[in-house]
Amino acid sequence: MSTATKTKHIGRNISRIRELKDMKQEALAQALGTSQQTISAIENSENIDEERLVEVAKALGVTTEAIKNFSEENMINYFNTFYDNSAKDGIFNSNHCTFNPLDKVVELYERLVQAEKEKLEYVEKILKDK
Repeated sequence: MSTATKTKHIGRNISRIRELKDMKQEALAQALGTSQQTISAIENSENIDEERLVEVAKALGVTTEAIKNFSEENMINYFNTFYDNSAKDGIFNSNHCTFNPLDKVVELYERLVQAEKEKLEYVEKILKDK
């Protein structure tokens, strides 16, 4: 068994951060002013130069250290530190609807139909008067 430490795969870290941010390669490429193929090559590279890393980090909205030190375990721990209290009576629950949105859609539709009927009656009246 080897006791050598495994080196970080910077490209894979970039890929995972991009995916966690729900960003496609094309979007990252556009932000960097390059092609999707270049992003693919970057994500397949174990190491990239520091200047390019700074550009990628800026486009992803993270620090270069976040890319270098990224790990799945750290992300799980990070997200597990959040507590979702939206189901309880808190400030997040005070923003719920007090009406049925479908009722509002139906009401709007009925008003639009009525307005069209009135227009039609007006046009028929004008044509009748001629």
